[in-house]
Amino acid sequence: MQLSTRGRYAVMAMVELAAQQEAAEADEALGDCPRGATTLAGIAAEQHLSLAYLEQIFARLRRAGLVAALRGPGGGYRLARPAAAIAVADIIAAVDERIEATRCEPGAPGCIAADPARPARRCRTHDLWAALGETIACFLAEITLADVLAGRISAPARSESIA
Repeated sequence: MQLSTRGRYAVMAMVELAAQQEAAEADEALGDCPRGATTLAGIAAEQHLSLAYLEQIFARLRRAGLVAALRGPGGGYRLARPAAAIAVADIIAAVDERIEATRCEPGAPGCIAADPARPARRCRTHDLWAALGETIACFLAEITLADVLAGRISAPARSESIA
């Protein structure tokens, strides 16, 4: 399974937004002047992403209620909820990404047989890929932006030889 550029960029941008927002809140707690919202240009520069592409992604994130846009001087974006309340799976879903490892669509090559005599036949590896997709979806649903920022990422069956 491979996550598309849109899904990866959305997660990268949201982590950057959360990091910048966290830094701004820490500065304000120390009595520094408020920084305002984070601009997409700032996120694009920091993460080496296309500003035009980020604009499309953030339109989807805003519609999904994950970010709030602030207009005017000091405008930009802020998280609409705390970082601990935004799962990576929510971000991926907001940009219309599917978290699946199968190609199980009627007429698609690989899983559902194209043989009209056996229309519901699955490939022999269907259950393997379906279980993998479910495991990935569950993993991403349990990881929040706050977890990513704090480095609290752990895979259940992580092997030190792979890392």
